[in-house]
Amino acid sequence: MCFDEVTPSSPAVQVTVKDNCKSLILSNEQLTTLMKDLDKSIRDGLGKETNASSVVKCYVTYVQDLPNGTERGKFLALDLGGTNFRILLIELGDKNYFHMDFETFKVPSQIQTGKGTELFDHIAKCLAEFVNKYNLDNKKALPLGFTFSFPLRQVGLTKGFLNSWTKGFDCSGVVGEDVVKLLKSAIKKRKDVKIDVCGILNDTTGTLMSCAWKTPNTKIGLIVGTGCNACYVEKVENVELFDGDKIKPHVIVNTEWGAFGDDGKLDAIRTKYDREIDEDSLNPRKQRFEKMISGMYMGEIVRLAIVDLANQNKLFEGRLSEQMKTKGAFVTSFVSDIESDTVDYKNTRKILSEMGINDSSTVDCANVRYICECVSSRSAHLVSAGLAVILNKMDEKSVTIGVDGSVYRFHPYFHKLILEKTRQLTKADINFDLMLSDDGSGRGAALVAAVAVRDELPLVKNEEIAK
Repeated sequence: MCFDEVTPSSPAVQVTVKDNCKSLILSNEQLTTLMKDLDKSIRDGLGKETNASSVVKCYVTYVQDLPNGTERGKFLALDLGGTNFRILLIELGDKNYFHMDFETFKVPSQIQTGKGTELFDHIAKCLAEFVNKYNLDNKKALPLGFTFSFPLRQVGLTKGFLNSWTKGFDCSGVVGEDVVKLLKSAIKKRKDVKIDVCGILNDTTGTLMSCAWKTPNTKIGLIVGTGCNACYVEKVENVELFDGDKIKPHVIVNTEWGAFGDDGKLDAIRTKYDREIDEDSLNPRKQRFEKMISGMYMGEIVRLAIVDLANQNKLFEGRLSEQMKTKGAFVTSFVSDIESDTVDYKNTRKILSEMGINDSSTVDCANVRYICECVSSRSAHLVSAGLAVILNKMDEKSVTIGVDGSVYRFHPYFHKLILEKTRQLTKADINFDLMLSDDGSGRGAALVAAVAVRDELPLVKNEEIAK
């Protein structure tokens, strides 16, 4: 998106708030400085001596093998990463046969901030309902991959301790605990379902696995949705905290880069809107990089900018509705809808009307769109800087990046913005592609279980696995 052009929807209308939005636009010089700091944070996260002090923890996932096409059978997946969670049944067969059934379940708001035992009891109840509904043979334990999209310190493929809650969750008695153990206890307590948790992972690892099933050179997983995170395939010798199988040359590292800047490294580019969002959040002073990027905060950054400029009489002649003054009222999907406008600011006017502003001028609409463009482009450029750091560090000449998340999927220009800026910031001899994941957090979790089962039978021929 070129910020010197007038707003595309109406060439005759000049944006009048450009000077006020300068703090939301990042130069390549600023991004290069950020890249140096992020690169150091990642290297510190990988180091034995430096991990404790690094804000980017680079958790070891213990996932060392990618899908190779020989996986066969039925596998469950549990995908918990937001206000809804899903249970999936995936069947893999010959000639890339793939079949998936799934159900979506809600996490009631009182459970999101209640006791941890209540959360896992609720999940176990839904698992039992799912197994019953699909008449699954439960004589022997069903293999399950568990996508748990919160910061996790793993000490094994099936053992992971919650570092901190994010995305509005704050269940008591879970931080510092092994979430696989909590899930297993809740399942065992029920006595009506047998499930073998074969692996725990986060959505970025799932996204990488899902894309690797189709495209073997997938080496990076990226999520830009409610949250933002990346994982990548690292050489075992670079992961000093890894205590697993060192005969295998690689392991997936979950960067948890959302916490980058929690040590002040982003302060030079954070705006007053970023500071306000951070201070008013459930987790102040944490996940500062994520808060400048992800869908949970993008709409609110736009709203704060709109309110600020209206208070300066730069928008709506200084008039504001109560709704526009309400925290969280301007949702991130509005940003995508406004930037998708083509004629007469139809979407923009409709959204402003929903927000209680019915008499917006064409200049107001052009300005609101410009604010949205500044915020979403900044988000994409921050992601690009992160991807460039990982690509440059890996120094592989051809890499596919598996991507998922609502912002990437639904924003009209996000893919293009990331592609262009990552290209500018990456070494010239590195080629990369962005691949939209097919349900990374669900399919990817089942594939982790499938690969784990496959690896338990190393001497069995592929034909026998297929039986």
